[in-house]
Amino acid sequence: MQLTNGKASISCDLDYPGAGDGQTIEDFSRAGLGETLATCAGSGVMRVRFEGKIDADFTAVIERVSTVADELKIEKRVLDLNSAGGMIEDAIRAGDFIAESRWNIWVREGSICHSACVLILSAGDRRMIAGQVGIHRIIRMNSAATSRAELNQELHVVYGRVRDYFERNGVAVAVADLMRAVPNRSLRLLSSDELQFYGLDGINPAQDDLDRLQLMRDCGEDFVSRRDAFERAFERRCVAADDELDELNACGLALRGQFGFPDQICPTQSPFSEFDTASAVNGAQRAEIEPESAAAAEGNADSRETPSKDDAPAQ
Repeated sequence: MQLTNGKASISCDLDYPGAGDGQTIEDFSRAGLGETLATCAGSGVMRVRFEGKIDADFTAVIERVSTVADELKIEKRVLDLNSAGGMIEDAIRAGDFIAESRWNIWVREGSICHSACVLILSAGDRRMIAGQVGIHRIIRMNSAATSRAELNQELHVVYGRVRDYFERNGVAVAVADLMRAVPNRSLRLLSSDELQFYGLDGINPAQDDLDRLQLMRDCGEDFVSRRDAFERAFERRCVAADDELDELNACGLALRGQFGFPDQICPTQSPFSEFDTASAVNGAQRAEIEPESAAAAEGNADSRETPSKDDAPAQ
């Protein structure tokens, strides 16, 4: 296969400012992807940068890369998106596969995630956003409708699928209603507050429920309580303060030590554990070793102090 409406590359490094976007994928066969991904097997982390249209080719790439990553036991996966959208049906298929194969989604500064791309964003376990996220009305290019009534009947079915999809991915179904109100020729950019309010930014609420049950069994109640406290602090101190995704990552890495992470018993389940690998990015390593510099990037001097009462784990 070939990507006719996009470009995909793979990196074993999360430091996109320093390391770039890695190796462009030329061979999408299982053998070709196995050779490309083999270098990531030792660290267990990979980042796929995708720029282009959400369509059947994109869905096939995600499925093939995930399958090979499973074989190589690469469990930490980041999908780094820059897409103006595409086909809703393909986005739903790809998103359901992403949800089952445990990807984090990035929309970094200078990148966009518009229209059907928002469905891909919603599928991530953790969504990290520094770029633009925008929505508009769905239109079926192969529609045979000749009246508003016929078009509405067609779209009623499509929007029903979109609402169901958002619901199973922890996103407010109100996003589907917002989409209907924005003409297809226009675009409504969602603010940071709206992204959090509608469940599109940060930890996926649906996946969080599943993880919570498993974490209680594997890591204990104290771990889950500290994890919750960290996420509250991260949203307040880091998400509101930083405009670039690498700074957002550095802020989270500097902050998590205050809550006892990485955890000695459950290190791979700890927040931002994708950075705790042999190939963890240099910038992220410096943030972990020198929390004061990352805290300065936060713009919050109190990030170097004892967690506040609001951040304290629940009793």
